[in-house]
Amino acid sequence: MDKFSLNIPDTNKPRVVIIGGGFGGINAVKNLDSDFFQIVLFDKHNYHTFQPLLYQVASGSLQPDAIAGQLRKVFKNKKDFYFRMLEVKSVDTEANIISTVSGDLRYDYLIIANGTKSNFFGNEQVQKFSLPLKTVPDALDIRTSLMQLFESANLVNHDESLLQKMLTVVIVGGGPTGVETAGAVAELRKYVLPKDYPQIDFSKMQIYVLEGMEKLLPTMSPKAGASAYYNLSKMGVIIKLKSMVENYNGNTVTLKGGEEIGALTVIWSAGVTGILLEGLKKEWSEKGRLLVNENCKIIGSKNIFAIGDMALMKSEKYPKGHPGVAQPAIQMGKYIGKNLKALHENKSVKPFSYFDKGNLATIGRGKAVADLPGNIHTTGRIAWWIWLFVHISFLISFRNKILVFANWLWNYFTFDKGNRFIMRPFAFKNDKSISADELLQDAGL
Repeated sequence: MDKFSLNIPDTNKPRVVIIGGGFGGINAVKNLDSDFFQIVLFDKHNYHTFQPLLYQVASGSLQPDAIAGQLRKVFKNKKDFYFRMLEVKSVDTEANIISTVSGDLRYDYLIIANGTKSNFFGNEQVQKFSLPLKTVPDALDIRTSLMQLFESANLVNHDESLLQKMLTVVIVGGGPTGVETAGAVAELRKYVLPKDYPQIDFSKMQIYVLEGMEKLLPTMSPKAGASAYYNLSKMGVIIKLKSMVENYNGNTVTLKGGEEIGALTVIWSAGVTGILLEGLKKEWSEKGRLLVNENCKIIGSKNIFAIGDMALMKSEKYPKGHPGVAQPAIQMGKYIGKNLKALHENKSVKPFSYFDKGNLATIGRGKAVADLPGNIHTTGRIAWWIWLFVHISFLISFRNKILVFANWLWNYFTFDKGNRFIMRPFAFKNDKSISADELLQDAGL
């Protein structure tokens, strides 16, 4: 990479480096004063991902570009702004330098907004064979893996045990991602797959949700959890509460207590952990998140901030930090973007205050749960309409809004999910594409 460099021009302005183009990062960029700061954004992808709808890409409801927005296009009119599609490898907090494979860059202020990754709790076997759902490539892998299995299941002859494993989907984690994914797969089973594969008896298809806590949607109200349980059960989803995964070998899920579930598909949504940069001091972090003060500055640092999922801002109301959803990241991004100039000039600023706009989760067509401000809890079609409106409104561009809305209209009136393509074959082994014959041979372990 010695033939490459970052090509960021020198400047007399304070330089702000932002790591991560998620909800926090893009809102920080939007609100920073580029007349006063030079702004540099790093992300390993050249697009922003609307993560709340990843499960719809995974289940074939949406195409990937419907929930992704080009970062360069979003900020095409931002002055003195530079985007580099690179992963920041490390930071030197004493010299104020970040390092990438294409070179180093000095910063005056560093904003860490690189989000989280799936947490497999140290279980390498589970990590090797299960499918996370945190990125667009993850969602495409799930979609492709499911469609490959259905194509292969259509070729199975007289091996009921193998067929059952192919038609079993286990979703680990009963939070919003797990619940929404289970509902989407259940609707796929009811409305779509029997038409695509009339030779397969999809009444035999089993969908499991495994949750370690005593209720679904642990971070939401008891009413929301009970409604999700009732509706998913009515849709034929098998729910196992207080159930922890001990192992998964690609063929069988083993629960603590010894119960086994034969399945070739395990979707992992059981937790996340922070992506800590090399070079950050150990005492700055706790449980994979960076400890920050009321101004989002990392406690112990002079000029490094953390926002979104990476920030652990403890308070009386949020002793364990803010919830790992989009709104804290959006609000923190706006806060630091609007106040960094004042902080640079040593002016006093109001501490960050999180406004909880509530939590939403959809379960299926006309089924959703909503915990709203003012201790208001609603379920059913009203909650579903709220969920639709909120998710459309927070998409990054008008084009994304149109694409998603058009797909949802099509799905609603046709009972079809039109994005069931196998564009790039998926396999766990060596990341090489495999044929249906090889997949069947693998599945028969």
